[in-house]
Amino acid sequence: MTAPRTIVIAGAGIGGLTAALALAARGFRVLICEKTGRLEEAGAGLQLSPNATRILIGLGLEARLAPHVTTPANVSIMTARSGGEVIRLPLGRPDHDAPYWLVHRADLQSALLGAVTAHPDIELRLGCPVDSLRATPAGIIVNGEPALAVIGADGAWSFVRRQLFPETQPHFSGLIAWRGTLETRRLKSDLISRGVQLWMSPKAHLVVYPVSSGERINMVAIMPGAVMQPGSSDAGDASEIRRHFAASRWPARARNIIDSVDNWRRWPLFTLPDGGMWHEGAVALLGDAAHAMLPFAAQGAGMAIEDAAVLAACLGPVGDDAAAIAPALERYAALRQPRVARVQRTARQSGQIYHLRGPMALARDLAMRALGAERLQARQDWIYNWRL
Repeated sequence: MTAPRTIVIAGAGIGGLTAALALAARGFRVLICEKTGRLEEAGAGLQLSPNATRILIGLGLEARLAPHVTTPANVSIMTARSGGEVIRLPLGRPDHDAPYWLVHRADLQSALLGAVTAHPDIELRLGCPVDSLRATPAGIIVNGEPALAVIGADGAWSFVRRQLFPETQPHFSGLIAWRGTLETRRLKSDLISRGVQLWMSPKAHLVVYPVSSGERINMVAIMPGAVMQPGSSDAGDASEIRRHFAASRWPARARNIIDSVDNWRRWPLFTLPDGGMWHEGAVALLGDAAHAMLPFAAQGAGMAIEDAAVLAACLGPVGDDAAAIAPALERYAALRQPRVARVQRTARQSGQIYHLRGPMALARDLAMRALGAERLQARQDWIYNWRL
């Protein structure tokens, strides 16, 4: 499929699929090139706050996602120091006008994929990596085919980014994300929460919440670790994570949750510079390819979804004018860079707060309680209330 208004997207992850739908809604034909031969159920749970769900609902995905999402009432912030709750933050305020969803990554990708494959102006090619780019006065030649623009949505180890910014490489944070899920029925009833649990500790933190319409529990444990093969994940040894939480003297409730999971996978956490890397000429980046970040603001997927919406809005008026593509992508970069940089900083600072120790941890807990749930949660309004 090639046509005057064709845009090529490298990568069929959440950002790439969302961008395809958003661009097709603006009248473009879209070709998605995905290097893998099969889209597999990778990853674990995701938190999608109103800034992201607002976009997904606007793209017509609510009916596809409704059977799979959970809408939590609150976030319970716990401390491993005492085993008690520090504060409980409400979610789903009326002024957000969009829900807060917990969803398994595979369910979100499946919903996006269903909408993409049903759209007459989107073509998905599997086993088709973008491996050559060449600029011409009429546009970009991608794998030998002409296109108006190319969008790199191919992850933190992006091929497209390497062509634009070869000197920019992801940086290992020194942290490993251990991710696991289990069927809710396998967990003791007193350990099940319908909301999000965030456990803070100096040597690790733990996030627990339901996915798959409450039928599964998702767990993410963040711990220090040695660098792994870039871009990889591997099976984690359950005994290793159990020893870590036992040696750190975590409360029994948290250790019981950890002990319930037999199959863990480990992902090294890599980041890109604050503000991201965005475009050159008729080629642009989005999602992790542009701004891989720490997950401590629960906005990795959300920022990719926002990128897709802003990108489509900027390219919409271009028509088939190749000369207008670069200015449109420059506007996209100018709109996204300040917000993404702030989210990246917020995520990093949140991790530092979670891992405070001794008197500083006690002061943190007291400050949270003194501030109060409503005022503390309102500090997220700049993220959640964002609109295109």
